[in-house]
Amino acid sequence: MTEYAAGNARRPVGEIVDKLNDAVPEGDVTIGELLKSLGESSLVTVLFVPALLVVSPLSGIPLFSSVCGLLIAVISAQVLFGRKHLSLPGFIMRRSISGVRARAALRRVRGMTDWLDTHTRTRWRFVLRSPMRQWIYVLCLFCGAVMPFLELVPFSSSILGSAVLLFATALIAGDGLLAGLGIGVMTAAAVTTLYLFDVL
Repeated sequence: MTEYAAGNARRPVGEIVDKLNDAVPEGDVTIGELLKSLGESSLVTVLFVPALLVVSPLSGIPLFSSVCGLLIAVISAQVLFGRKHLSLPGFIMRRSISGVRARAALRRVRGMTDWLDTHTRTRWRFVLRSPMRQWIYVLCLFCGAVMPFLELVPFSSSILGSAVLLFATALIAGDGLLAGLGIGVMTAAAVTTLYLFDVL
C-alpha cells in the first residue's frame, strides 16, 4: 500500500485494524508479528500501528508507551532517509503483549477508527506534498522521540500518539486536514506538559 492508495478504499483505517486483529493469537503476540501481519505495506501504514497502540488501553502497560515511541521515531527516521524496507531493533520486535489484551484494546479503538474512516476524504492534498510531507515525518519523529521521557506524565504519550495517528491517517487517506489537526494536538500536548511541570 503506497501513500494515498488507501484513500480510494472504503475503510483504509479499518482494514489495517482488521489485519492486526486477525494476526493476534490466543497467547502472547510480539510487536514484530503484528507488523509482519501488514505484509508489504508502506512504511506510513506501519507507522500507523504504534500510534494506534499507544492511544489504546495498552498504553497502561509499563514502558509500553516508550517502546511505541521509539518505534515511531525509528520508522519516521527511516522514511526521511529514503528507506523502502523497514529495519527495526530486535528488542522492539521481540516485545510481547497478551493476545487477550491486544484484542480488547483493538475493540476499544474500533469506534475511533470507524469515525476516521467515516470522516476522512481527499482534501488539502498540498499539505501532503514535498516539502511539507517531510515535515510531517519530522513531527512524527519528534513525538516518538520524546515519548520515553514523558512516561510518568499522565496521558502525555497518548496525546502525542493521537497526533501521530492523525498524521499517519492523513498520509494513508490523502486527507491533509487531519495533518493540521495533528499539529493542533501536538500543541495541546505541549501546553499540557508545561502545565503539569508548572512552567505555565
